[in-house]
Amino acid sequence: MESPSYQTPLRDAPTQTTRSRFPTTIFHKVRENLVFRSKWAELNGAMGDLGTYIPIVLALTLSVDLNLGTTLIFTGIYNMVTGAIYGVPMPVQPMKSIAAVAISNSAEFGVPEIMAAGICTAGILLLLGVTGLMQLVYKLIPLSVVRGIQLSQGLSFAMSAVKYIRKVQDFSKSKSGGDRHWLGLDGLVLAIACACFIIIVNGAGEEDSEREVDDINLGDRERPRRRGLRQIIASLPSAFMVFLLGVILAFIRRPGVVHDFKFGPSSIEVVKISKHAWKEGFIKGTIPQLPLSVLNSVIAVCKLSSDLFPGKDFSATSVSVSVGVMNLVGCWFGAMPCCHGAGGLAGQYKFGGRSGGCVALLGAAKLVLGLVLGSSLVMVLNQFPVGVLGVLLLFAGIELAMASRDMNTKEEAFVMLTCTGVSLMGSSAALGFLCGIAVHLLLKLRNWHKD
Repeated sequence: MESPSYQTPLRDAPTQTTRSRFPTTIFHKVRENLVFRSKWAELNGAMGDLGTYIPIVLALTLSVDLNLGTTLIFTGIYNMVTGAIYGVPMPVQPMKSIAAVAISNSAEFGVPEIMAAGICTAGILLLLGVTGLMQLVYKLIPLSVVRGIQLSQGLSFAMSAVKYIRKVQDFSKSKSGGDRHWLGLDGLVLAIACACFIIIVNGAGEEDSEREVDDINLGDRERPRRRGLRQIIASLPSAFMVFLLGVILAFIRRPGVVHDFKFGPSSIEVVKISKHAWKEGFIKGTIPQLPLSVLNSVIAVCKLSSDLFPGKDFSATSVSVSVGVMNLVGCWFGAMPCCHGAGGLAGQYKFGGRSGGCVALLGAAKLVLGLVLGSSLVMVLNQFPVGVLGVLLLFAGIELAMASRDMNTKEEAFVMLTCTGVSLMGSSAALGFLCGIAVHLLLKLRNWHKD
């Protein structure tokens, strides 16, 4: 009679094999998500979100004394982790409604209120994610309404970008000054030249698709060694070159800025949040931010990622939980409240970002800068040509707005444009969303009566 001890390993073998393969599977998945599709293209794509990121971070640092070093460290970690998880250039952007309240009312809405607003928003998004309610919302919202939100956000970015280019900006007060001079290290000529350069290199975005088709058609056959002038120009990392030019000009505008550097990370401390700060943060920050986070940071991001990266569909649950966890960790230590955004994803895609390695590279750069220079980096950002940032933001906005071009019927376009118009004129994505849903339901009701 066989001993039972010989049968136990046979029963456990599949379980042990599965357990042993699990870490290896995760490792290969992460490595696949972080691999560069093209080194220069991914580096170029990493610059696509800076037109939004830098102005808001700079404004919060100057107006409410946000800890820039801590923000760079945490957002850098967010970038690297999301890049490894999703395998696409999933952006990490500031929560814009919370930032707008803080910049416009810095005396009464300081760092404790900002962090309270971020934590409350994150908690609600995490709850919606883990309960599955966010996925249900994603399935129920009509595509035409999502496109309306994307179009309004893209046009809003583009209009802000034109304002950056045409007007002198005071980010600490979130106000525009007089007209920008034509000449100078931050003049109109510089911004126009950068915009023309990006258009010549990137066009309307069709060059990447053509090159990919050519590579597929060639297969393993030998590719021609000599490339035409058009292919050479199209391979240039335009956004990276423009951003590098801006950094050089920042040092030229104020050479003594290097003496203001203080090496080493900023001190990371737990933010003390009073009952009053919780109340103010929730009422003034969370309530206006929540609709924008649900619509643009989760719903629109999921839809845009499925459009740009077929086969890589992310659940609204996953994205919602991601935003929640990020802020429930970082906000306690004074890091700027962050979310994912359709505009950042569109901007990074526009300039060549195709993998998680794109945002992981950006995250590594943020982490290094946060650890080495800390908050003293604000001296350089304050001298960065604002017109150049406006150019990067302009193309990110246009790319996001172009996602709405698939509305083929007049009824879909009508709902989309209603949602867009109300969102822009009412300065509220939530109001535009409600109007878009109402119009969509009325049209369905009208068609049902006709039938």
